[in-house]
Amino acid sequence: MISGSAPKYGDSTLGKKESTMAQKMLVIDDEELVLDSCLKIFKEEGYDVVVTTSPEEGLKLASDSHFDVILCDWKMPGFDGMDVIEEIDQRSPDSAVVMISGFPSVGRATEAMKRGAMEYLPKPFTPEEITDAVQRAVKQKVVQEKRVMGRFEKIIKAWNFPIPPFEDKAPKTIAETVASSVGVGKATSPWLTVFVLGILAGAYIGFGGLLSTSVSFDLAPFAGIGIKKIVAGSAFSLGLMLVVIAGAELFTGNNLMISSVMTGDISFGTMMKRWGLVYVANLIGSLILALIFYFSGLWKTGGGALGGAAVSIAYTKVSLGFGEALVRGIGCNWLVCLAVWMALAARQTVGKIFAIFFPIMGFVAIGFEHCVANMYFIPAGIFLVNWAGIAAPAGFAPEVLNWISFLWDNLLPVTIGNIIGGAVFVGMSYWGAYLRPARTV
Repeated sequence: MISGSAPKYGDSTLGKKESTMAQKMLVIDDEELVLDSCLKIFKEEGYDVVVTTSPEEGLKLASDSHFDVILCDWKMPGFDGMDVIEEIDQRSPDSAVVMISGFPSVGRATEAMKRGAMEYLPKPFTPEEITDAVQRAVKQKVVQEKRVMGRFEKIIKAWNFPIPPFEDKAPKTIAETVASSVGVGKATSPWLTVFVLGILAGAYIGFGGLLSTSVSFDLAPFAGIGIKKIVAGSAFSLGLMLVVIAGAELFTGNNLMISSVMTGDISFGTMMKRWGLVYVANLIGSLILALIFYFSGLWKTGGGALGGAAVSIAYTKVSLGFGEALVRGIGCNWLVCLAVWMALAARQTVGKIFAIFFPIMGFVAIGFEHCVANMYFIPAGIFLVNWAGIAAPAGFAPEVLNWISFLWDNLLPVTIGNIIGGAVFVGMSYWGAYLRPARTV
């Protein structure tokens, strides 16, 4: 272990009974450069810093001594930092934990916070970024009052009764997390990783669309249009739950990266490249799911009624006027990005489910338009018309549904609307409310 002038493991000065004015910090990382940097930075900040390259020793230190702050690397030889953080949260619930990672992604950030981390910071980082992350983590820990309830939580956990954190993240904290951690993580993740996760997201949204159609295609005559819309919206929420909780890259959710651009953490060009990559990947994943729907023969359900409903949905979407589709896109992604925003506030999976469910159910029931969902709905209709021979619904000209109308009459305006709804009405709005630099007089 490298500790400089900091106390070394085994010294009696590390005992929990010792009273000291300096706050204690433990840094667990296999990179000597990171350890030396943190030692220098936080020694100047007044911390009593202990550093180690060994996760085993770090866990022992966390058990034997009290640390106000613990910094932990995500990837270390033979160890997964996620497991280390979860173990630290059990052994030292009073500590504010910050995960640092050279392989950042929104999925890891979400998982790290679910397992007990207060903050997530991608490498490389500046002294200002790491000190700001630590300050935010300490502040959140104080708000949660874990110092008072830490011993009680240990007892309850020993009985296998999980206790959720006392408070979810406040809106300002979410804004800071989106701009400094989530957006930066998306911009710096390997492109192949992002591409694969984008394909998964397209398929996941397709699953939501398929489920939505499957449970509501014959419901209206029995329950009415309103109930049908609510049922369809409730089922469709599965798609975003899979994206957020299982981990995937969704174009509409990535519109929140505008916050990182506004704070100067990433460039506009970098954001646009990532948007383009994820958009194409989402289209591929959606087409895969549309093909699965066709070749599975599930469209034959109800004597072909499910296939007929899918075709009707596709015709209805490509028949929207450009302005109608654009405005419906705005309303849709306003709600979708709010669902992502609120899911970031929740620390437990059940909280994320409820945060996602209501906005997504709402946008579908209202009738708004989602570009990635339409990457599944409209191609599915085209496949069924061209390959299964399902006729156009009454009142629609057969030639209306084709690849050109899909791209030009629906996907283009809906995508523009989604960008406005997510980037302007959520990302830029919360940046203006919480992160905009104060004017100097």
